[in-house]
Amino acid sequence: IQTMVNIDIFVNEGKTNKEGRGGQREKGDMSTDYDNDQPSITTLKILIIGESGVGKSSLMLRFVDDVFDPEQPATIGVDFRVTSMNVDGNRVKLAIWDTAGQERFRTLTPSYYRGAQGIIFVYDVTNRSTMDRLDHWLTETETYCTKGDAVRMVVANKIDMPNREVSREEGLKLARKYRALFIEASAKTKEGVQCAFEELIEKIIQTPTLWESDRPKFKLGAPAQSSDGSCAC
Repeated sequence: IQTMVNIDIFVNEGKTNKEGRGGQREKGDMSTDYDNDQPSITTLKILIIGESGVGKSSLMLRFVDDVFDPEQPATIGVDFRVTSMNVDGNRVKLAIWDTAGQERFRTLTPSYYRGAQGIIFVYDVTNRSTMDRLDHWLTETETYCTKGDAVRMVVANKIDMPNREVSREEGLKLARKYRALFIEASAKTKEGVQCAFEELIEKIIQTPTLWESDRPKFKLGAPAQSSDGSCAC
């Protein structure tokens, strides 16, 4: 059964706006399958930020290891994972930083922003306060992030859960406010997780100023699109 994923893009130019329902991305464009002997062309630093308990660690572990632990403990300080993706035949290494959301760890956060090319902001659709707090996290990036054009994505997690408190439209409005990517996902069912990371990496690759000047250039293939012109993932 093919999972259909909604994804919305509000980045770069003000008019850049792809919104709608997409299908599966064509195989071979992006994947986590790669040749271990193939040298990586670059390393991208990705941060995952949000309140405690929204599922940041679960999203990271689902993407990196394809596992889900319903008893996943809260992150203490920061967790760190390294993986690689194949982007149009080029190996890209990803350094993914999972930050703690508890108040007592927030003084550690500024140092983790340095050099980040992509930032994922996560909230729990069953807990409105976690979305309200994203205004704080999103504003904080403007202060501490050393790359002004870092790609930002808002992920609405736990869409598999009942008693939803935040509608998709509200999440979309928040993402539009900060000109960020937006996607709904479930770390438990896997829906939207792979697509979220793929879209984020694709946008980073398409932003030349985020690349180190001594890295070799490569051409990213055109993103797959559904028949109605919306983003396919």
